[in-house]
Amino acid sequence: MSISEQLERDRKIKQEVNKIKKIFKDFPKDKTKVIEGLINEAAFMKVSLEDTRIDLIKNGLTELFEQGDQAFNRERPEVKIYSNFMKLYSSIMKQLIDLLPPELKKEQTDALMDFISKGKIKK
Repeated sequence: MSISEQLERDRKIKQEVNKIKKIFKDFPKDKTKVIEGLINEAAFMKVSLEDTRIDLIKNGLTELFEQGDQAFNRERPEVKIYSNFMKLYSSIMKQLIDLLPPELKKEQTDALMDFISKGKIKK
């Protein structure tokens, strides 16, 4: 990854951190400090999911694998990474959403479900 690509990735992660923190802007400061790690992980995972989704769209879900005389299509490792990150991201976001007051909870749950359904990989 080039320096410019890393800087762009870092910018996206910071932007996502700020977006999530904005949801918790009225939260008591002491509680916000406790969830900061979850927020940082969620931001990293979301950016990683978006990058991996682009790769999967561009390069497909399978690849030709050759071993000796045999050749067959197999699932690309990125599919497993994407699937695992999606589960972790969903879990972290659910933890964060559960901390929200009821009026914000539904709105954020809907936004999470929109993101998850957009990223579903059909096997």
